[in-house]
Amino acid sequence: MPGPIKKGVNPEAQAKDFKGSIKRLFSELKPFRVLIIVSILLAIIGSGLSIFSPSVLSKLTDEISKGLMGDMNLAQIKKIAIILSIMYIISTVFEVIQSFFMTDVANKFAKNLRQRISLKINKLPLRYFDKHTKGDILSRVTNDIDTIAQSMNQSLASLVISLTLFLGSIVMMFYTSWIMAITAILSSVIGFVFMFKILGKSQKYFVARQEELGKLNGHIEEIYSALNVVKVYNAEKTVNEKFDELNQKVYIANKKSQFLSGLMQPMMSFIGNFGYVAVCIVGALLTMNNIISFGVIVAFMIYVRLFTQPLSQIAQSLTSFQSTAAASERVFEFLDEPEMVDESHFTKKLQKENVKGKIEFQNIVFQYDNNPNPTIKGFSAVAEPGQKIAIVGPTGAGKTTLVNLLMKFYDLTGGDIKIDGISIKELSRDNIHQIFTMVLQDTWLFDGTIKENIIYNNEDVTIEQVEEVCKTVGLHHFIKTLPHGYDSELLDNDMVSSGQKQLITIARGMLQNTPFLILDEATSNVDTRTEELVQSAMDKLTKGKTSFIIAHRLSTIKNADLILVINDGNIVEQGNHEQLMEKQGAYAELYNSQFEL
Repeated sequence: MPGPIKKGVNPEAQAKDFKGSIKRLFSELKPFRVLIIVSILLAIIGSGLSIFSPSVLSKLTDEISKGLMGDMNLAQIKKIAIILSIMYIISTVFEVIQSFFMTDVANKFAKNLRQRISLKINKLPLRYFDKHTKGDILSRVTNDIDTIAQSMNQSLASLVISLTLFLGSIVMMFYTSWIMAITAILSSVIGFVFMFKILGKSQKYFVARQEELGKLNGHIEEIYSALNVVKVYNAEKTVNEKFDELNQKVYIANKKSQFLSGLMQPMMSFIGNFGYVAVCIVGALLTMNNIISFGVIVAFMIYVRLFTQPLSQIAQSLTSFQSTAAASERVFEFLDEPEMVDESHFTKKLQKENVKGKIEFQNIVFQYDNNPNPTIKGFSAVAEPGQKIAIVGPTGAGKTTLVNLLMKFYDLTGGDIKIDGISIKELSRDNIHQIFTMVLQDTWLFDGTIKENIIYNNEDVTIEQVEEVCKTVGLHHFIKTLPHGYDSELLDNDMVSSGQKQLITIARGMLQNTPFLILDEATSNVDTRTEELVQSAMDKLTKGKTSFIIAHRLSTIKNADLILVINDGNIVEQGNHEQLMEKQGAYAELYNSQFEL
């Protein structure tokens, strides 16, 4: 994908990118080709009638001229006027129908792209999202697709009509008077040269505009999602400076692209006006010598407009296509990103009611992209059915990465993980997610009722079951104090604390009846009293299930069957709480440090 504006950009490469993006765009429009062809034919017919109207109008002018000389044929004038009216009405009807078809095609295509992006997001590995901001991805879904749809709706038909008018007017001008035709063409041909020179220089700025806009959206999304942190650390000045820097880049790219494309309109207007003058002068000389009639001059004044105006519209359409090329390049780049391995052919599947609960980590290795050193190296452990496994260690040791590998969010670099003796490489991600319940440190709630948030994607769940889990985690009393109880809407402005939000996500997890449970700092946002209540609920939840608990508060995992102490991506100690405390090693140091004053 082209980068930001750089000096010495190869014009041939820019032209190739532009052509490639437009070619790809039209290939994606194949499902809509029937409607597009019909729309184009309607545009050609409608504009074709406009091409023939000047010759009819010239006859009307000649009849009126004769009338001024005392020989007016009202019947003929009426006939010509009726013909003109019919032509204009038919042309207008065709243009309205064509506009309706193109609007339908543009919006259906945009809808199709959004659907494809929505499906694509679920097929991309987490590695992609590690390297791209949310704002940049959202910009592709909104700004870039809207740019494509708007350009298709306004520019494609306009380009067809303009080309038809342009070519048709040339034919009709030579048919009417070759001398006047050459005069009109020579006075306007200079516009071609300037138009294509400007288009060649402005393309890189349209590409840069879409890219810089994506970066700006990414920065805005990042800042406003953590606005409290920005305010607490008095980082408003730094944030605003960064915003101003990105905004300035968008401004520069916008200014240059719009300025260069904006030059075409006044330039074409000047050439059109110059064409009028040339036609009038040459036409007057020809009329004086009885070579042409006065009506031909009138017709050619219209033909000059039909000849020069399409040049301006073609320039505007090509300018719009430049924005479209830049936007479509970003959208198609996203759609062409490598997806996770297709697992539809996997035959092995674990039914959650038949899962025994044994997990084996066999010398697993994992390394993030662009990271020279592995995050996890040579990790081996065994979780027996029904065991409660606690994973502890310093920040960055690889605890959450280990869980992400277990959930198959990332693919292993080396080694293997087996569930009941079956390698996760032979199990689909969907199957793995069906047998795991995962409660994260980061809470996620959507706009909806409390009941809908707790039931999320669970079928056949009764309100009694919802109330039961809420009583277990200590949420029931709080929910009953709300105006509509479990049907209360959770909106952004609701006064729900971070701890209460986390309790809702824990209740959501408790409704899942799965043989495996993962708790990633699930009690980090609750107070000590609530933590005791949740811990009691977790003991009930983990009973009979193989559980993995990531915790920084070591007091919460004292009753774990097995504690794995991880550092630098490997196990440095393992055992239960009493055994590890007796060793006076890494675990004892971590545990005692939490009680030091």
